[in-house]
Amino acid sequence: MTTFKDRNEGFERKFAHDEELKFRATARRNKLLGLWAAEQLGLSGDEAQAYAVEVIKADLAEPGDEDVFRKVRTDFDAKGVEQSDHQIRNIIGENSGGGAPDRIRSESLTAPHVPEGNSFSSAASRNTNSKSLD
Repeated sequence: MTTFKDRNEGFERKFAHDEELKFRATARRNKLLGLWAAEQLGLSGDEAQAYAVEVIKADLAEPGDEDVFRKVRTDFDAKGVEQSDHQIRNIIGENSGGGAPDRIRSESLTAPHVPEGNSFSSAASRNTNSKSLD
């Protein structure tokens, strides 16, 4: 009986670990989105970092990405930043790829924190998988 209990506990630990990785990957994506949006809004330094934190917190309002999109869209509209809904959603999707938990896992082994970046696009280009199609 303890074998089944141990196996069940192992599955529960794995599930909890996987959920934590998903959360960290989403928070990282939102931070990069927030830094990109801050750049579009003309913010830099501590103001940009604070805005990125606001974007991360906005994602806790409801499941999915709609709350993050609404935050960025509202802020862009308030400041008169010209970005279409499609462009914003495209930026959100750029770093939401399937390998995000694997990247977080490997980064946590090599770096104590998420590296600071000032461009969402440059971070996304670092994370692309370059395979040649022969």
